[in-house]
Amino acid sequence: MHQTITDLSKLQRRLDEVRNRTELICQPLEPEDTVVQPIIDVSPPKWHMAHTTWFFEEFVLKPYLSDYKVFHPNYSYLFNSYYNSVGNRVQRNARSTLTRPPLREVYSYRQHVNEHLQKLLATADETKLDQLLQVIELGLQHEQQHQELLLTDIKYILSTNPLLPAYSASDPPQTIATHVPATYVDVPGGIYKIGYQGNRFCFDNELGVHEVLLQDFQVMNRLVTNAEYLEFMEAGGYTDFRHWLDEGFTLATTENWKSPLYWITKDNKWQRFTLYGLQDINPEEPVTHISFYEANAYANWAGKRLLTEFEWEAAALVYPATANYSSDLIRLGPRAAEPEQHGLQQLYTDAWQWTYSAHHPYPGYAKAEGALGEYNGKFMINQMVLRGGSCATPPGHTRISYRNFFPADKRWQFTGIRLAQK
Repeated sequence: MHQTITDLSKLQRRLDEVRNRTELICQPLEPEDTVVQPIIDVSPPKWHMAHTTWFFEEFVLKPYLSDYKVFHPNYSYLFNSYYNSVGNRVQRNARSTLTRPPLREVYSYRQHVNEHLQKLLATADETKLDQLLQVIELGLQHEQQHQELLLTDIKYILSTNPLLPAYSASDPPQTIATHVPATYVDVPGGIYKIGYQGNRFCFDNELGVHEVLLQDFQVMNRLVTNAEYLEFMEAGGYTDFRHWLDEGFTLATTENWKSPLYWITKDNKWQRFTLYGLQDINPEEPVTHISFYEANAYANWAGKRLLTEFEWEAAALVYPATANYSSDLIRLGPRAAEPEQHGLQQLYTDAWQWTYSAHHPYPGYAKAEGALGEYNGKFMINQMVLRGGSCATPPGHTRISYRNFFPADKRWQFTGIRLAQK
């Protein structure tokens, strides 16, 4: 691949934009907010900022910038996430112990790495340029993943504070949440090519491209709403084992789940905690923050089912994506076009959609050599695939073939439900 000076200039600007966005997300936080870790799944915001910086230092600067000196000799131990190839690290459940280094030093670390990344791009060895640009692109995509995690983690952190403080002091955006009747659109059966087929970036778990045979099916034109999910709750859905997988029902009973995460009753009405603080439930918005177990139980109760990830991708190929927005959206850039009322709504902008597919390798999957081979491959067990995107996903980060994945019990992400006919 021949890289022109103009292309490198664009990459330098994009590097600045992505790195700045992470700090913009953290800007409303108090320093005390950035070290909290209420549960193992949620990492402190300060750790996110340092880890995404370490990623560039470890995988870009150290191998490609000959005179580079690490910012601090202990930071690899402090801010490595799960890369066994790189060495020992602070365990995931102990990230809140990192009250030091102070937040100001983490910002200095980010500035130091940013300056050296720009130096590297200005002086890169042309014989190594293609490989370098691939690793930088992976670093940018990795940081965008952490930007989404930052918003979901910040929301969980603030929700555990008795004061229920709002992340954003501004008013919630005006939502587009008018009533849209639930209909089911036809997706013709046949042989579909699944996996990333373009010539730009994708993660390795989107490769390789393979054919699947699907029967005719019908998919819901939109996501399940708060009002529809409330009907499930009021019908005793959380206490009726017939709708549930046994593992999920045991968990829901043990944890006393009665509603989606962040829902509370106040003054005899349902409210939910959002990034704008406590808000009344909007009945027409998509229900979010539910586990795979809850999504599947709702589908069974409704006499429907969840899509497989292959059906989801086929439906996204057949029908154009349209935009919609939930009131949890934090706008850090320009707004996309207004939604249309046809096709499949909410593919990429409200909630990740649970599928009934395990996160397994595609045929011909090959794990990369070295530490970067640990990025996805070792998580291809005990995880369910989610498709689409959410109101916390950075603009332009997702695509039809994107495979997100989480364990079936997780609820702190913006996860929702799209149904298929049985």
